[in-house]
Amino acid sequence: MSDAPDWLPPLQPFAAKGGDWKWYVEILYDVFRKDFLVTPPQFRGLPVRIKRLPFKEEKEAGFWHLISEGEVEQERDADLDRCARIGWLRPMLEAVDTDRVKWWMSVRGTLWRYVIALPDFSYVVILDDRDDHVYLWTAYCVKQQHRRRKLAKECEAYWKSQKN
Repeated sequence: MSDAPDWLPPLQPFAAKGGDWKWYVEILYDVFRKDFLVTPPQFRGLPVRIKRLPFKEEKEAGFWHLISEGEVEQERDADLDRCARIGWLRPMLEAVDTDRVKWWMSVRGTLWRYVIALPDFSYVVILDDRDDHVYLWTAYCVKQQHRRRKLAKECEAYWKSQKN
């Protein structure tokens, strides 16, 4: 997982940005702010919203969630793979209903979520369905082949069920 498909913006790797974490976060936040706060996108006609509270270092909770990983929200650690791909989120949302991404709905826990994936299922964006809008929930790299196969089967099963 190192190269971006040619239609996505280039990666924003930490090392290439000088190795200064605070400065790197500001670069990432500028991308996030432009893509989701200045001009919020839509997903299939629904406004995309982000989780704002609680703010940390004057940045929305949704931003921190997108660049980190971990089960406990207050204890999440930075994930440099997620960070590097912050610019991929909006273009993937905008590529829905093209051959550039695959998308389907899935129950995660007890909630319906939209899953948007690159065709090889190596990177996914998850949106929480709220009827009149969607929340940008998370996005992450899928490094294990068995997890990619599972996502591919989930996508196929969803679309098969839609045809019946």
